[in-house]
Order: sequence, then structure tokens, then C-alpha cells
Amino acid sequence: MNLLYICTHNRCRSILSEAITRQKAGHYINVRSAGSQPAGEVHPLSLRYLRELGYDTTHLTSKSWDDLGDFKPDLVITVCDQAAGESCPLWLGATPKLHWGLNDPSNVQGSEQYQREAFINTIQIIEQRVDQLIAIATKAPAQRLDALREIIQANTH
Repeated sequence: MNLLYICTHNRCRSILSEAITRQKAGHYINVRSAGSQPAGEVHPLSLRYLRELGYDTTHLTSKSWDDLGDFKPDLVITVCDQAAGESCPLWLGATPKLHWGLNDPSNVQGSEQYQREAFINTIQIIEQRVDQLIAIATKAPAQRLDALREIIQANTH
């Protein structure tokens, strides 16, 4: 299953989601992340807390969805509210879309401990959701599409 995470700046939530999905579900899910207005760099705390929790950050980069025109996702997941409201590029066509609406831990102000807790909380939420995606990705293709439709429909009501 091919999966694309979209967040406007592709520097925090979509990057976290890409790294976690790649490591936890790499045998089942081919994953990419991108943004409509990429920041050009990954947020340093995203890298720090992913590494702290044992995730590989080697190939993580902030990139535009225009750079992924040859990637054909089976599912697009928006992880920020701004990206959910944007018009996706034409090459995504009628690809099913799901919105996760994660809070941005990089916007949290305060002590280092408070910022760490925000990142760890977001990472834990993503881990739980990726576990659900693994259950879908391991199904037969026809069942996978039905399961994706159910999740998308449940998230639109």
C-alpha cells in the first residue's frame, strides 16, 4: 500500500508520521510525506525525539508535493488542519483522503520538558494510528479498499 502524509510545511507532524510508518510498517506500507509550502528543513525537535525513541531519521527531508508526481498513493492522510483545507495537486486525482488533525508540537512554548511531552504525546498518537493502518495494509487488496472507505467515511461524520 502506498501512503502519502501531507502537512503544509512538511517539517514536523508529517515527518513524524513518515518516520514512524516507515519503521513500524515498512513491510506493508510504502510511505512518503510532503507539503504544499515546505519549510525546506525538518524541525530539529522532530529529529531529536524520533531518535530518542529509536526511529531512523536518516532520509527525512522537507519537500514539496510537487516533487512526488511519480508517487501514486493509495491513501493520502493530512495531519494538519490547514493542509486538510487545501486543494491537492491534480496528480492525486481521486485518491482517498483521511484527516488526522494532529496538534503541532513544534508550536508548544515553555520548558524543554513541556516541549518534550508535546512531541512524545504526538508520536504516541501517530504510533497508535499506524498500528491501525498496518491492520488495513495486511488485508487483501479488495478488503483493504473497503476498510479504507469505512475509516474515511467514519472520519467525515
